[in-house]
Amino acid sequence: MSASVQLKGHGPSTCSSLLQQQQKRLTVADAAKAAVPPLTDGIRVVTAAEYKQAAACLAEAFAEDEVVWYPINTPDRAEWSKEEKWALHVEILEYVTYAHILKGLVTTIGDFDAVALWMPPGHDMDDTLTKFRSGMWRLNYRLSPEGKRRYFTEFLPLLHDTKVAALGARDPESWYLVYIGTKPSAQGKGYCRKLIEHVTRQADREGRVTYLESSNDNNPAIYRRFGFETVRRVHLQRARQNVGLDIMVREPEGASGVQVLGEK
Repeated sequence: MSASVQLKGHGPSTCSSLLQQQQKRLTVADAAKAAVPPLTDGIRVVTAAEYKQAAACLAEAFAEDEVVWYPINTPDRAEWSKEEKWALHVEILEYVTYAHILKGLVTTIGDFDAVALWMPPGHDMDDTLTKFRSGMWRLNYRLSPEGKRRYFTEFLPLLHDTKVAALGARDPESWYLVYIGTKPSAQGKGYCRKLIEHVTRQADREGRVTYLESSNDNNPAIYRRFGFETVRRVHLQRARQNVGLDIMVREPEGASGVQVLGEK
């Protein structure tokens, strides 16, 4: 996810401004469609009508993930029940999924057994209209004060700044794997491999770098099979224990082989 500016709400003038951006949004959407790699292996593009099913898959896949729970499991929400926290977990992923349907690329395989959220080269979800339409703006009211500090002040800026530092001038033209997850019931079927290679083949043809953050210590070894290499490790530091993320970069096959290096 790229760093975002907090939204404080929407009055009549803001809504009017959003509507005036409609033509620009359509132009960007058309450009995003052109970036979709050829569909193979049963992979299909998730539509706006299917965002809840796609988000539900990711919610299951990240049910135990420390990073996604980082802005939810906060001291000032200690009184919340597990059900309330789970509802917010799903809600956040619905907003993020819808934003990527609008401005990025969301793919799935099977009966929403695995889902990938991509941001293609030259695209982002940081504009006001996308935040408004996806519901991302609601996080300013749904997250607790500490949750907002963790999400808006620490998490998003860290991801943004780390990606820029790791990729340099290549950052705007990279393929960015923002989320990928498989339902526990569908693991071991090679779905994630198909979803990843669907885009990395395109990245190879275009000569572009591919980027991801891994929040699971077991996953870097898997991603290395697909050509990714860890270039640094970063940490979220507002909880009792630091929460780590491995930053991984995949050079296009046939490139010079020069790797991006960095230390935090």
